[in-house]
Amino acid sequence: MDRRAFLHRAIAAGAGGAVVPQLQMVAARAQSATPGQGPYGPLATEPDENGLLLPDGFTSRIVGIAGEEVATTGYSWHAFPDGAATFPAEDGGWIHVCNSEVFSWMIADAGGVSAVRYDADGRIVDAYRILEGSNSNCAGGPTPWGTWLSGEENIEEKGRIWECDPTGATEAVAHPAMGLFAHEAAAVDETSETVYLTQDHPTGLFYRYTPTDYPDLSEGLLEAMAVAEDGSVTWLEVPDPSAAATPTREQVAGATRFNGGEGCWSHDGTIYFTTKGDHTVHALDITAQTHTVIWKGDPDRLGIEGAVLSGVDNITVNAGTGDLYVAEDGADMQVVMITPEGVVAPFAQVVGDGHAGSEVTGPCFNPTRDRLYFSSQRGPTTKKLSEIVPGLANEATVGGITYEVTGPFRGRAEAAISSTSSVPSPATTLERAANGSSDDDGDGGSGSTGVVIGGAVVLAAAAVGGALAVRRRAATPSASDEDHDPAE
Repeated sequence: MDRRAFLHRAIAAGAGGAVVPQLQMVAARAQSATPGQGPYGPLATEPDENGLLLPDGFTSRIVGIAGEEVATTGYSWHAFPDGAATFPAEDGGWIHVCNSEVFSWMIADAGGVSAVRYDADGRIVDAYRILEGSNSNCAGGPTPWGTWLSGEENIEEKGRIWECDPTGATEAVAHPAMGLFAHEAAAVDETSETVYLTQDHPTGLFYRYTPTDYPDLSEGLLEAMAVAEDGSVTWLEVPDPSAAATPTREQVAGATRFNGGEGCWSHDGTIYFTTKGDHTVHALDITAQTHTVIWKGDPDRLGIEGAVLSGVDNITVNAGTGDLYVAEDGADMQVVMITPEGVVAPFAQVVGDGHAGSEVTGPCFNPTRDRLYFSSQRGPTTKKLSEIVPGLANEATVGGITYEVTGPFRGRAEAAISSTSSVPSPATTLERAANGSSDDDGDGGSGSTGVVIGGAVVLAAAAVGGALAVRRRAATPSASDEDHDPAE
């Protein structure tokens, strides 16, 4: 079932069939971005061998197809790839983490997060799980201290934020203090030591979380944003982040409602986020505490072929240029750029059979910014979903595909960017959080701990709710990785 259709039905049912009033919805101010020619020129008129339309000079490869082995790692790519990010490795390579959005209504606790390890030349040398036993893992965001925040888009409004170690060497930790609701993305501003969170609901809120002891996220203050007519912003405390009796979005009178919060990314003192229900890209100036709308799709051109940017979803920023890359949920399945100059232009498009009903997810750059990753979440697969996700009674072949695009991106870095943050390492941060928090829901969700054995690493997931996973990580790339294409 299409995720958007399901959510619309669920919301209508939950409201007794009544229309949910759009109270105190955010009002759009002057749109500052307009369609035009992008910095890389037009898209090709014919798709490449992987079904992508790209500008001249760019090429693609398939990183993973759900249910199939990633390169020669022995690891099968997960179903429904969604939010993603990359992290630099000590050898000049990087780790690409990616959520698996298997909803709890499909099958309980079958989501999670996978990781793909690349060497400095871009060869895939390993793939493995860093979170399992969770559900509805939609978007998320990287932290300055090198962890991945994975948000559960739980439609019962009990979704959690999981903090994961990209290396898989430390157990993932849930942070219920960051609120239990239909989480989407998370963005950390290191200067103000705050985390910003989107909520996927037609009358959702936009949240700010201030940890008590940054960067330990286990305790802190959760607030919702209120936007005045002039764009100035204030923050209102959420009394009960656990939503024990009342959903978080219903606890804060005066908070601004956002129609389906989606992607969220931090860059240079600004938090960018999207709302899919009204096809809007927002910007929050953290220092000035002001909110602006930088793109609002034309209502006459939304959801139809040829729309420049609609169904806005996941978002990322090229840190070298400030270019925004916005993924479309449906529409014409594009990744669309918004440049600092205010030009809106398509950068990539997924075409071909099998992508109907899919969405583009997880755009993110590698640390040197010469490769862009994204997925077709429900792209075509050779295996049935029942084969990819054990226990899922679904015979459709729409598990998803993850792509890498390489080419002359502007703003490329000469070498891998390492974090300059002074906060603790992922292992230290997660251990601190684990000592002070627990999985309150008790419904699974296990990370991984690593032990070095004979030059390899055996990762055993912590036994939570009886779950145990063991894998063997490859120590070096094999010669068969040279072609870089796990689809072959």
